[in-house]
Amino acid sequence: TIWVKFPVGPVSGKPSENVTELLGASVVVWTTTPWTIPANRAIAYSKSIDYGLYEVVAAPEDNWAKPGEKLILADALAEAVMGQAKVDKFKRLRSVDPDNIQRCAHPFRNITGGAGYWDYDVPMLPADYVSDEAGTGFVHTAPGHGADDYNTFVQNRDVFAEVGLTEVPHTVGEAGEYFDWIPLLAGKRIYTDKGKDGDANAAVIDLLVQTGALVARGRLKHSYPHSWRSKAPLIFRNTPQWFIAMGDDPTGNRGAEGLRAIALKAIDATRFVPDTGKARLRGMIETRPDWVISRQRAWGVPIAVFVHKADGEVLIDPNVNARIFEVFRDEGADAWFEPGAAARFLGDAYDPEDWEKVDDILDVWFESGSTHAFVLEQRADLQWPASLYLEGTDQHRGWFHSSLLESCGTRGRAPFEAVLTHGFILDEKAQKMSKSSGTALSPQDVIKQFGADILRLWVVGTDYTKDPVFGPETLKQMADIYRRLRNTLRYLLGGVAGFETSERIGYEAMPELERWMLHRVQEFDTALRDACDGFEFHALFAKLHTFCAVDLSAFYFDIRKDALYCDAPESDKRRAVRTVLDILFDHLTAWLAPFTCYTAEEAWLARIEDGADPSGRAESVHLRTFPEAPAEWRDDALAAKWRAVRDLRRVVTGALERERAEKRIGSSLQAWPVIYAPEEYAAAVEGLDLAELCITSAVDLRFEPVPEGAFTLPDVEGVGVVPGLADGERCERCWKVLPSVGRVERHDDLCDRCADAVERLGPIPAEA
Repeated sequence: TIWVKFPVGPVSGKPSENVTELLGASVVVWTTTPWTIPANRAIAYSKSIDYGLYEVVAAPEDNWAKPGEKLILADALAEAVMGQAKVDKFKRLRSVDPDNIQRCAHPFRNITGGAGYWDYDVPMLPADYVSDEAGTGFVHTAPGHGADDYNTFVQNRDVFAEVGLTEVPHTVGEAGEYFDWIPLLAGKRIYTDKGKDGDANAAVIDLLVQTGALVARGRLKHSYPHSWRSKAPLIFRNTPQWFIAMGDDPTGNRGAEGLRAIALKAIDATRFVPDTGKARLRGMIETRPDWVISRQRAWGVPIAVFVHKADGEVLIDPNVNARIFEVFRDEGADAWFEPGAAARFLGDAYDPEDWEKVDDILDVWFESGSTHAFVLEQRADLQWPASLYLEGTDQHRGWFHSSLLESCGTRGRAPFEAVLTHGFILDEKAQKMSKSSGTALSPQDVIKQFGADILRLWVVGTDYTKDPVFGPETLKQMADIYRRLRNTLRYLLGGVAGFETSERIGYEAMPELERWMLHRVQEFDTALRDACDGFEFHALFAKLHTFCAVDLSAFYFDIRKDALYCDAPESDKRRAVRTVLDILFDHLTAWLAPFTCYTAEEAWLARIEDGADPSGRAESVHLRTFPEAPAEWRDDALAAKWRAVRDLRRVVTGALERERAEKRIGSSLQAWPVIYAPEEYAAAVEGLDLAELCITSAVDLRFEPVPEGAFTLPDVEGVGVVPGLADGERCERCWKVLPSVGRVERHDDLCDRCADAVERLGPIPAEA
């Protein structure tokens, strides 16, 4: 870090001020990048900072700051600067208004061997980014090496023109070395090829000592930008680039017709998921400057244009463009960099000596933004515009952004109908996953341990609008959920084994429970389609898991396994159950197919191999669409009724669980509970077999107040259950405890229903 003197040049003062003494003074600047001093073209100051003229009174004999020198500094920083300069004594002469200093001289002015390169005036310019928190209160300004510096140049072009500067000067090349035309410094490096300090800083400081311009030097450890990929330190260079204009008018009116206006209209016509993406992308387009599309690298797709060396005009010739197109198509874009390429592409109509072949490459974002053209428009099996663009939230600044602008500039609209953005995966400690830090968990590792379907389950079950957490424990939870889903399919396959279309029973003939089950299928089918349309897959997954775990496994399957296993094959109830199981299988395999691809296909093929109407079924579950659930299945009144039934059942189940925990019963079929409930439950349970629904051998329902000591649930008001033991013997086939066991001749250990079913089934064939 260095403190440098810029000798004051012409001054203009107010009539009441004595400004002549400033002519012998110097404005002091401070910088942590000594190598940028040769590129200095201005000094910035603040109108809100108090400045003073200070004289060095006493200093060591070999000091850079000499007695008698006059330095202009911010009052708040003068003491610190004098301390860095090892000044023993100094005094403040008076206040200074930097507005009165028109220009200074560059510290290398008239330097021996400088060939007059730095013999220019350095203007003093006000800037709002100058502060007195550190440094000297003045900011060294090199338009070729910084955003603030460049903007200061743009905002004060007229002032710079007065000192002969009309374009940004460039002193350092792309390899980080001074250009050959920089006197005394040509070839000096800011950094070596390995990212270590080069010889540029030392060389500049030596020249400052030679000219007597150095006030002080020091070392400072501070944060400085580094390449995220190579970890090497960076330098900043403002360089000529290729831009695509956003179409604003010369006054900066951003409502003017042009690329910006077209892009904003396209954003308004696009669907964003989640909605916040729209505001984010719109804000970026509204405030972005003209679009820079060039990069200076040794690889990439070239900006294939020619510029006239004399007047800077770009060559626009359809014949030249056609040659470029054909060669790139046949040989690839690297043909642009081959020897003799200029003459080859220009043809006989132009002299290659008159034209500069531009070797800058396109920004990779422009390339990725063009994918809609060379993918969607070039393939017959795809369509333009895309139905959906899907990427992470950072792509509002990247792919979504460049695709939008490229398409709006060439086709007048966005290349997509909808845009979906997702968060970034975190590990189970909520830290960013990173290969370099060893926290990454690759899909291949997950698939090897758990299988692809469990990985897909995690994806579909994740709220992608946030940063999802991912890791071994998360996958174990998904593995448990997967087993439940797989067991649901296994149960269905067992339940429909050998099912034939002749077994089907019509909707109107079905018991209430089956009609309620089909209502739930229709209800979920509607939710599924809405969720797919809204890309709300995590909500869909939660509903599907609940449907399988609660509605099916814990309720419908649990109740109907008795009818499925024990009723006579031709009974209407069992036929209704098998019909519903067949419907459930058709729907569930289709619903699960998009994200448990292998499992759904395995179940589907197992059903076909079982001989279930193979002619009427697709060869693969992935050749199907979601089956339609008829609107007649929707019965909201029935659903409301069964909510009351399920509430009663929950209280019974809770009471029996307590009995089982106390070891008073082993199976719920040993129980005969008495249910106490309000009168309003009468309509809900009319015509229903509560014992069957509660999986008990008998049930009493009394519309009476709940007695003391009865089991209750706080969320089912007015309902209580008093457990009791069922009367009779246990049927060895259905395990119900009933008085009817043993009443049928030749079936001493069966109840009436099971005895009838066994008679209908007949004797077991000998070959079995």
